[in-house]
Amino acid sequence: MQSVRPSAAEQARTIAASTNAATLATLTADGDPWASFVAYGLLDGRPVLCVSNLAEHGRNLAGDPRASLSIVAASDDADPLSSSRITLSGIASEPSSTERDAVRAAYLSAVPAGRFFADFSDFTFWLLKVHRVRWVGGYGRMDSAAGAEYDVAAPDPVTPGADGAIAHLNADHADALAAIARAFGGYLDTDTAVCTAIDRYGMDIRVNTPRGIAYTRVGFRERLDAPGQLRAATAELAREAAAANR
Repeated sequence: MQSVRPSAAEQARTIAASTNAATLATLTADGDPWASFVAYGLLDGRPVLCVSNLAEHGRNLAGDPRASLSIVAASDDADPLSSSRITLSGIASEPSSTERDAVRAAYLSAVPAGRFFADFSDFTFWLLKVHRVRWVGGYGRMDSAAGAEYDVAAPDPVTPGADGAIAHLNADHADALAAIARAFGGYLDTDTAVCTAIDRYGMDIRVNTPRGIAYTRVGFRERLDAPGQLRAATAELAREAAAANR
């Protein structure tokens, strides 16, 4: 049974694909940092921007192509610092003539309202080539990746639709989760357990024991390549846990 977690590059690709809004950091002509709220699309993972040449950040990119994007994953947690987020740092460039149609389509797919301004003469498309990635998964969870790792990684196919599965597991299969934590999570004295996250490699579980609260990770037998495989993977863990706890 594997206990692999998504890499920082995979986490970054998943978060980048989960939204279309970010904070863009550019450099002014004087070298001062400048942060702006922007919408973006993705072309093979590379962020696509469409910004006005009259805007501060538009002028900054034209003068110095170094830039970074800060992207925060959606969360219902009241503590914003517990949310997962990434920084993508690299070099922005205007798309070539052969890239422009694909860049435009990627932006409008993610930002439909862009059709009202994308073709104005004072707006420019920019494509960010990612050189460095920083992922933060909340308190105490962080890692870095190179741009080359980001380029070849893929968004997790399970995470985006996992909320419903997590709610179902916690509401209807609490006993099975506790059994899984006892059998495979390393906490033989688990009283109750709650699933807190699921990805293609496995699930994160918060366990309650007589000693207090703890956190563990249980991997699936195999990596999942589609959301439809999740039900069978969790059911298999439950069956094996029930057998192991007999």
